[in-house]
Amino acid sequence: MFVRAGNVCRKQGKTKAWSVSLKLVFQVRYTILWRRNLASLRQNKVLSLLGMAMRGRNLVSGEFQTLEAIRRGSAMLVIIAEDASDNTRKLFSDKCSWYEVPIAFYGTRESLGRAIGKDFRSSLGVCEAGLADAIVKQLKEEQSAV
Repeated sequence: MFVRAGNVCRKQGKTKAWSVSLKLVFQVRYTILWRRNLASLRQNKVLSLLGMAMRGRNLVSGEFQTLEAIRRGSAMLVIIAEDASDNTRKLFSDKCSWYEVPIAFYGTRESLGRAIGKDFRSSLGVCEAGLADAIVKQLKEEQSAV
């Protein structure tokens, strides 16, 4: 005979915690997903540098914040997703040429967002000169390798 008490199911004095086994299943699943994401970031140095910039608060994301950083002069590099809309591409191309900020078209909205730990992002602004130089260097290496 089974007696149910909360998350524990008892039979003849023995307890089996179902919640513990469910926690382990979810932990294993999320660990596998996290490792896959980490492996993809290790393979792509540009995305890992963007993640470092985000953790160091040297990155702005989103259309409005990126435009404000360009206008203030704090953006050292602007990265636009390759699958961004034509209006977004034109807007940032015009602003970056006017304010003389380097611009790069790289990755997808999903990959840029995943690299910085957020949802889809079509525009990013790097505000640290050293990180911007390192990202530009990696972008040039990837273009020369292809």
